[in-house]
Amino acid sequence: MCVKILKLGTLRKLEDGRASVEEERGRVKVAQRCMTKANYLTTLSFTRWVKDWANATPLFEQAALNFKLVKMLEEAKLAYQQAAMGQIKQSSPWMAAKHMEAAGVLAKELSCWNEVVDFFKQASALYVECGKVQPGADALIRGARAVQELKPNDALTMYMDACRLLEDDNREQMAFDTYRAASNLYIKLNKYHEAAVVLLRWGQAANKCKATQSQCKAYLSAIIVYLYAESYEDALACYNNCASMDVFSKSDQDQCAQLLFSAYREGRANEIKHVISTSTIIPHLDHMIIRLAKQLPQGKVMSQEVPIMDIT
Repeated sequence: MCVKILKLGTLRKLEDGRASVEEERGRVKVAQRCMTKANYLTTLSFTRWVKDWANATPLFEQAALNFKLVKMLEEAKLAYQQAAMGQIKQSSPWMAAKHMEAAGVLAKELSCWNEVVDFFKQASALYVECGKVQPGADALIRGARAVQELKPNDALTMYMDACRLLEDDNREQMAFDTYRAASNLYIKLNKYHEAAVVLLRWGQAANKCKATQSQCKAYLSAIIVYLYAESYEDALACYNNCASMDVFSKSDQDQCAQLLFSAYREGRANEIKHVISTSTIIPHLDHMIIRLAKQLPQGKVMSQEVPIMDIT
């Protein structure tokens, strides 16, 4: 009896496997047929003087879906590109953007990194074209995340372009995570001055949104990054600019910065480490900034003659 049950189970698996193979073959045939017909409709000839995108676009979309389901990714990517073109020709940038993003996802799976950047940038531009700034920024952010390990410079450009879109649309608060992602990536690349600039930009955006805590944290983070880069003068200038604002000068983050500068002025490495280890403010900063702070001071610490701004 058990043997019969096992045999029945095996037969069912074989039948399911055959059905699955047949289904895949059917999808491939449908996809290829759709592509052939769509390409025919969009090819000019003596009898066709205008490309028929209205009828071709649904065929490209159907082909893309079927190719994707059977894991024919290169063919699916091409079909999505054509579908996007069809939507553009029909003045439908929203759907075109969706197809461009789909092509970008497939390009990532195929490790076509230049295409990933290009497709997500095109998707963003199409979203913006139809007045959708937030989806446009989100497309850039998704593209940046997809390529940041292998193409960090392109990722940084996309992150900052996303921030710019949101700033121009008065949506600075929606850009906070993107400022964080960009500054962290700059730090990973050892581009500390650029990271500090992004953090200051984050602070300015937070100020515009009345997000006091985020503003003060961003300013203190920028100061720590400058100190880690052994740029005491830049850190001091940064502090003096930030301390000129009441929001920061009356904050706990300002008090923490003052303790750090006091230890640096005296050239006491142990005191700097003590300030960091006993601070109740630094542990609430971003993890990348905490990691840098725990490694202060960098290099040889000498007493500084330049005083911090007197704000009393």
